[in-house]
Amino acid sequence: MLPTEPATPFHDPLESLQKLLSQFDYQGVIIGGIAVSLLGQARFTEDLDALVLLSIEDIPDFLAAAHQVGIEPRIAQADEFARRNRVLLLRHAASQTNIDISLGILPFEEEMVARSQVHEIDDALKIHLPTPEDLIIMKAIAHRPKDLLDIQGIIRSHPQLDRERIEAWVVQFADLLEKPELWDDIADWLQL
Repeated sequence: MLPTEPATPFHDPLESLQKLLSQFDYQGVIIGGIAVSLLGQARFTEDLDALVLLSIEDIPDFLAAAHQVGIEPRIAQADEFARRNRVLLLRHAASQTNIDISLGILPFEEEMVARSQVHEIDDALKIHLPTPEDLIIMKAIAHRPKDLLDIQGIIRSHPQLDRERIEAWVVQFADLLEKPELWDDIADWLQL
């Protein structure tokens, strides 16, 4: 079992979020700081992040199901915002923990969800996380300074990474976005 300390303050909102994902056939993964803390090195985070494969037509059903597990929109017209920006801005009501849910649609995101792994937080809570490789790919695309630090921590924690998968996807995104630095900045850390 993985260390539980990084996720402890988030136990109840994580449990609610995982219940929500279960109602949608687990077509989602927990990402962000919680995933980094469990797959790399512990780091501070104030909120929860997830990616869910969800059509914009299904947003009302998703919001209704979220309400049933104690998760509410944190802005007015959250459904309209999600249709425009492909992210639902929610909050776990009891703990006041913010939850950002990205609506996935890309082939990489579909693969990431299909490849997700179940991680046991405690006897009562199991969450779906991306593989270390897929989390690195997401962090390389986001490419903020904290994302680059997260990548280094994940690499240190997982020396047997599928480096070819990481390179293939990051290079593809770098070409598409015309940002060669997405790969160039991390290539040396992933020497094949």
